[in-house]
Parts: sequence; C-alpha cells; structure tokens
Amino acid sequence: MNRLVLSLSLIAFTTLASAAEPAVRTLYLIRHGHYAADPAADEKLGPGISPIGAAQANLVGARLAGLPVKFDAFYVSPMQRARDTAAVISTNFPGSKFTQVDDLAECTPSTRDQKITAAEKPADLAACKAQIDRLFAEYFKAAQDGARTEMFVCHGNIIRSLVVRALGVDADAWLGMSAGHASITKIRIEPDGRVKVISVGDVGHLPPNLLTGASGDADRSLAVPALP
Repeated sequence: MNRLVLSLSLIAFTTLASAAEPAVRTLYLIRHGHYAADPAADEKLGPGISPIGAAQANLVGARLAGLPVKFDAFYVSPMQRARDTAAVISTNFPGSKFTQVDDLAECTPSTRDQKITAAEKPADLAACKAQIDRLFAEYFKAAQDGARTEMFVCHGNIIRSLVVRALGVDADAWLGMSAGHASITKIRIEPDGRVKVISVGDVGHLPPNLLTGASGDADRSLAVPALP
C-alpha cells in the first residue's frame, strides 16, 4: 500500500513539474481590415471597417479557423476598426471571447524617417515606445502552463514594431516593412525564450482584388461598375 501511495505521489509530482516547465508560445498578429476616413468617427476610437474590410476579415477568419491549431486566447485593440475585424473573425470561432488590451491601440513610434514623426510630440513618441515595450514584455515570452497559441487583432505600426523587437534589430527600423490589411504575422517563442519570426504580413488568403494597406496596393472598391 505504501509503495502504491509513493508511486502515485511520484507520478503526480512529475506531472506538476512538467506542467510548470516553459513551453512554446505561438502568436498570430492580425492587422485590421480596410477602413475609410470618417470625420464623424470618435476621435480616439477611429472609424470602423469598410465593406472591403469586412470581406477581408471574413477571409482571414476562415483561414485562421482552418489552421490545425487551437487558439487559447483572443486579444483585440480598443480601436473600432480592430474591434470590427475581431467581431467578424469571431464568427469562425464559436464561443470565443476577445479581451480588449489597451496597449494594442495604434500609435506612432519613432522611426528613421523623420518626416513620419515630424508632427508627433516627443511625449507621444515616448508613450508609444513604452506601450510597445509593455506588450513585448508581457506576451513575447515562453508559456508557463503548457503550449499556448494566441491571436491578436491590432494595427500595422504595432505589429511591425513588435516584429523588429522580436528580431532584435533597431527598433526604429519598423517602417522598412509593410503589412497589408487583414494580414497574418506569426511569431513563435521557444521554451528557452528564443523568438522566431515565422511570417510577416501573410495575405495568401486574399484574392488580388482585395489586397489593400501594403506598399504598392491599389485603391479598391466593391461598388458595382457600369456595364460597358
């Protein structure tokens, strides 16, 4: 009897020890769908997505749902275009619940191109850097309770800034990348803390006439054209 109790105790201890070990963490960073400027939109939250953005969100949601992975958590920026995109994506994940993370809101970090930040206040640039630093410190580390896969619906500047941090390069180099609307950026954090960038701005789920938001993309419209 004592041997049985001892064996069960050892098994339980081994199981708990294994669960406490660092594990792989996989992050899917999704840029929001296309949107159009709206003077009537809330100044802080910005406009929602356009019909093109909704179509893009449906397609990226379907692709994510078709992956052979289970998402353990869903996060979203407080801005309206990200929330709209998440709402559409969520239709592909019954029972999912997106948690709002204020630090995922769009901001403008410092960059090598001084023209981009010429109108930004130094305090705002510093606040943006601190915001992205917090995100990186919070999420770009190994999982602690078994492997995890997490989805983040946010913004182009945030995604690109996190990528350069993941690569360990100059934080001001983020503008050297371009990520289209409803694109997927995948990053893996190994159990030992090493960060691997798997893909950036993947839009393989979108047809050519729905590509927007990246450098070189043309203006798009879902309006019915005149019959020739």
